[in-house]
Amino acid sequence: MDKLQQIRILVAVVDCNGFAGAARKLKVSPPVVTRAINDLENELAVRLLTRTTRVVLVTEPGARYVEDCRRILAELSEADESVRGLHGAPSGRLALTAPVLFGALFVTPIVAEYLQRYPEVTASCLFLDRLVNLLDEGMDVAVRIGDLPDSSMQAIRVGQVRRVICAAPAYLERRGVPKSPGDLVGHDIVVASAVTPSSDWKFVDKGTTYGIKLAPRLTTSTNDSAIAAALGGLGLTRLMSYQVADRVRSGELKIVLSDYEPAMLPVHVLHREGRHAAHRVRTFLDLAIDRLRANPAIN
Repeated sequence: MDKLQQIRILVAVVDCNGFAGAARKLKVSPPVVTRAINDLENELAVRLLTRTTRVVLVTEPGARYVEDCRRILAELSEADESVRGLHGAPSGRLALTAPVLFGALFVTPIVAEYLQRYPEVTASCLFLDRLVNLLDEGMDVAVRIGDLPDSSMQAIRVGQVRRVICAAPAYLERRGVPKSPGDLVGHDIVVASAVTPSSDWKFVDKGTTYGIKLAPRLTTSTNDSAIAAALGGLGLTRLMSYQVADRVRSGELKIVLSDYEPAMLPVHVLHREGRHAAHRVRTFLDLAIDRLRANPAIN
């Protein structure tokens, strides 16, 4: 039996928690599975699995080896798909992630256009206001807002957004318009933890960055609820410009202290680095980058 088939069987045993399940999954006999694992362990001179009458456990070196095997199989699959993609339409499942409101406003229309263009592709969108690990959660593409840490991911910049402070006109009429960041101390503050994890808001004045510690009247975990609170006249909130653009245009919210805003946050599209990106990933990136760069809300 060749080495590639051996590692496929090993991964199947681990995924199925047993030899019998792996045999059924791969449509081979149980003795074939047993022989493959024994041959692999003999060749490596390492015990990869611990067998009992009821369960199969992965040893510590086995776990590391299985992780490497998964990567090898994934890269081989991507290489095969890349070659096939040169002569055919994209196909398979595309997994994407983005912040909740950004995903709803900007990513979903792009995904819908892409799926209409390529009927053999299916898509799964994970919209969360937290960082999603692409490798751990099986994502192909991510949209990130903010400065990026060093990583093995490919990142393409597609725009930028402001961090703006806004409130309903009725609130500003009742409590007054703040003229400088220091005036915020006397105001009711709504903090959206997805945008501003702490109540220490940063400002820039004549090139100097400084923070003001505020005591929030309301702290909420979602941007939508912070917007709703501001629209209801509860107080001032800091959000990203694209999140309130429609409300500002309609006059329902008014931006204040724009002269003191910190630097704009970059918007990037990320994908897993590799020489053989799947055809569906490459074609989606082409469309997404084009559409996002042309969107005035983030440029």
